[in-house]
Amino acid sequence: MNASSLYGEEEISIPAEGQTLEGTVRAPLTPGRYPALVFVSGSGNGSRTEFEPQAEFLSMTGVVTLAFDKRSVGYNFRDRDFGLLADDALRMVEYLKTRPDVDPSRIGVWGVSEGGWVVPIAAAKSDSVGFVILVSSPNVSPLRQVAWALNEQLLRLRAPIGVRDLLTRAMGVVGFDFLRYDAQPALDGITQPVLAFYGTTDPSIPFVESTNALMKAMKEAGNEQYTIRFMGRGDHAMRINGGDFTAGYLDTMANWILGLPGTAVPSVHVAGATPVQRFEASDVPAAPWYAGGTMLGLTICLAAVGYVAGPVAAMVVRLRGRHHTPEVNARLWPPIRRRLAKMVWTGVGLLASVVAFITLLVLFSINQAGAWPAVLAGWLVVRVLAVLMLIQEVTAVAAVVWGLREGMRPSRWQHVAIAGVLGGTGLLLVAAAYYGLFSFPW
Repeated sequence: MNASSLYGEEEISIPAEGQTLEGTVRAPLTPGRYPALVFVSGSGNGSRTEFEPQAEFLSMTGVVTLAFDKRSVGYNFRDRDFGLLADDALRMVEYLKTRPDVDPSRIGVWGVSEGGWVVPIAAAKSDSVGFVILVSSPNVSPLRQVAWALNEQLLRLRAPIGVRDLLTRAMGVVGFDFLRYDAQPALDGITQPVLAFYGTTDPSIPFVESTNALMKAMKEAGNEQYTIRFMGRGDHAMRINGGDFTAGYLDTMANWILGLPGTAVPSVHVAGATPVQRFEASDVPAAPWYAGGTMLGLTICLAAVGYVAGPVAAMVVRLRGRHHTPEVNARLWPPIRRRLAKMVWTGVGLLASVVAFITLLVLFSINQAGAWPAVLAGWLVVRVLAVLMLIQEVTAVAAVVWGLREGMRPSRWQHVAIAGVLGGTGLLLVAAAYYGLFSFPW
């Protein structure tokens, strides 16, 4: 018998705040009232198609499933309202309650990754949620989770300590409010049965601390109806190296849903493969005012202005036809100008290399792979350029002082060039020092 003949599919549209949400319902064809499950996606676009394998499996075992496309209005890289996403999930729950093939007392909400911050809000907010399934739920703040994931990847790439310090300080500058979301209050409000899955090879979340946070919340809520299972070789999506689902994941989920309420209180709350988390996640402190995003942006802008101020001033002088170079300046200025030009290129190169290096690390982290020699080479380039810029600043100041002692009388535009380049580079050096580019150990 064809598997698809065991269930039917139906496309639905649910009005929500700011837009209409499109979804797919899969339901067993045999008449009856079944438990139901709403899928809540992780970060990103959140297409319902990603849930097809799990939804089809559950529908064949006797569970009505609803997968929907994540909203695009009010959700973007910078702004994320987990409460708004939870309301979307609850709209799906309310829709399922109206279906004749759904048991309204057994409607659950399933969330993966970022969905682990959304689902607890929905569960704590509405009694219509009958049970909760969490897959790779971080249960710590988004910023703490991201910091842990990047550090885990850096360990795999054998990155020096300085790289981790650089990224930690860089993340402290990020001003996205949702990154400091406190997940604990919503977790504490869950009184429904909970099934949580964690993969022992997941490089994206601190799964031991995530488990501890969940157990702490269950204790706070007085909720003994929770089951935590560690899946051997499972990754962030409960798959093995991105392929097949880890053994037992789908069966455990189906049996648990179909067995409720009898499966709500297990004989052992935590079981499965042995998890090993190599280091503890830590909060990323907010950057001090002098190193915040606004000040960093201002520093880079001032440095850029300083770098172009001299050439612009010289061009204005030439256009006005007032260009006159005293003989002593004509002799002493060229070597100083060459030093200043080299500083500008070094400063620009340092900024470009830092951006490229951080981009490389983020891409490696997203792809969960990368070549450690590339990380070491990139870090070497960044450090060498920073030290070179420091040396150039010192030698350029010495050259200007020497020129003044030799009788050079800088023109107005030359004053602008000297002050702009030396001042701009000085600002970049302060920023480089804050981000640990001159620190030791390596």
